[in-house]
Amino acid sequence: MINFIKTDPARIQENAIDLIGNQWMLITAGTRDSYNTMTASWGGSGMLWNKPVMFVFVRPQRYTYGFLEANDTFTCCFFDHKYRNALRFCGANSGRDFDKAKETGLTPAETESGSIYFSESRLILECKKLYFQDLDPNGFLSPVIQKNYPLNDYHRMYVGEITTCLIQDK
Repeated sequence: MINFIKTDPARIQENAIDLIGNQWMLITAGTRDSYNTMTASWGGSGMLWNKPVMFVFVRPQRYTYGFLEANDTFTCCFFDHKYRNALRFCGANSGRDFDKAKETGLTPAETESGSIYFSESRLILECKKLYFQDLDPNGFLSPVIQKNYPLNDYHRMYVGEITTCLIQDK
């Protein structure tokens, strides 16, 4: 069994651009009885409103969107490279059609406050939703951005306060 230790999110030494954009993360929301997870490579972290935050982007047609809407918290989980195929599966397949944990061998677990994460994670950021905003194409200052939205299915951005940061106890 992997043990985790709590740490201050400001102590994370990894580059957030690499961590999110290249290594990817699983965004998970829901309860032990009903949750979904999805792979994401868009997002960020930093300080906002004097709080450490994560911001994630989810399109409305994604199954995880409904879970984010219905719950106050979500997790962002990061993994070692050996789990890359599991992350690929979670990004290419819908939780409407597959039990992603069963298909990938990932083990869902609960934080002390009841958010879902995966035991195989090396870094877990538990977040409490603070804000959301639907992206508005009228705000795009570069026409290149619209190319990401051929179906006009603009993401919803969620900003979450990082309430718990867990790292593997090696």
